[in-house]
Amino acid sequence: MKSIHAALAASIACLTVAGSAHAETKTLYVGMNGGNLERTFTQAVFPAFEKANDVKIVVVPGTSSDILAKATAAKDAPQMNLMFLDDGIMYRAIGLGLCEKLKESPELAEVDKAARMKDDMAVGVNMGMTGIAYNTKLFADNGWAAPTSWMDFADPKFADKVVFQSASASSFGLHAFLMFNRIQGGDETNVEPGFTKFGETIGKNVLEYIPSSAKISEMTQAGEAAIFPLTPTAVSTLKAQNIPVEYAQPKEGSVVLMYTACTIAKNSEPELTQKLAAYLLSANAQSAALDAGDVYPSNPKAVASTPEGKVKLDAFQTYMKTAVVLDWDAINAKRAEWNSRWNKMIEQ
Repeated sequence: MKSIHAALAASIACLTVAGSAHAETKTLYVGMNGGNLERTFTQAVFPAFEKANDVKIVVVPGTSSDILAKATAAKDAPQMNLMFLDDGIMYRAIGLGLCEKLKESPELAEVDKAARMKDDMAVGVNMGMTGIAYNTKLFADNGWAAPTSWMDFADPKFADKVVFQSASASSFGLHAFLMFNRIQGGDETNVEPGFTKFGETIGKNVLEYIPSSAKISEMTQAGEAAIFPLTPTAVSTLKAQNIPVEYAQPKEGSVVLMYTACTIAKNSEPELTQKLAAYLLSANAQSAALDAGDVYPSNPKAVASTPEGKVKLDAFQTYMKTAVVLDWDAINAKRAEWNSRWNKMIEQ
């Protein structure tokens, strides 16, 4: 009887310990874009970290603007631990004091220098660029050659066939507008040429201004959208869904678009969050993201595991050679004013 009681007590003790261990599993909340990026990271990147660190990662999905708004609203008591934002919006987050400096790590040391933002307050995890995407079926049906320039958006043959993301809400739309502005003689400190000439050129062809790229899929399938700003990664995602699109690198250059991460200041798990940030920069994590979702790496040691993936990575590296880096300090200093002008002058 004593042995039975002892065994029972031991079993209860084991269950209590197991229950306590399970109860101690921590949760990290990560703000990031939904869609392909959320699928890629939740299915192919996060699981290894979760298993190795006995942690659960919960994604808070939303656009970069959505995530920034949530982080700002909870600045004094953060609800998220780490957030991914487009590079331009990340500069705003840093300026608002929302980010904590990244700790030095072997992984941080490996990434491209261009991916490390000022004072290592954030870092690029996914390197990309905004260029031109086009509807291959519509182009084939009309015998149109593939686009080669940002000015193709102004070609009369695309009347009511251009879909343009709002420059006040989307990095893609802003990038395309600023490249048009550069072609017209302006730069990030002078957008008058762009605002003066956009309406009478590209604006004449625009069927619809959209706040994000979510409608691109249906508008392409419906034959409504012929040409629109987009990234190679987004194009690959659409192609995987059998949507007839292709990417074209503009002769004037695409625009560098980093998807960046920062650990949120005052978050509830600072050490674990820093560890997650370092993991996201590792060659293993970025290779997994590349294979699973065409998420192009900031760590040059990341590799593609398939011949198709290697071809895409080579093409991406070629595009990067002519990609343009915008002056985000100048942009953010005037962004609110530009947004107001865009909404009144362009999307009125």
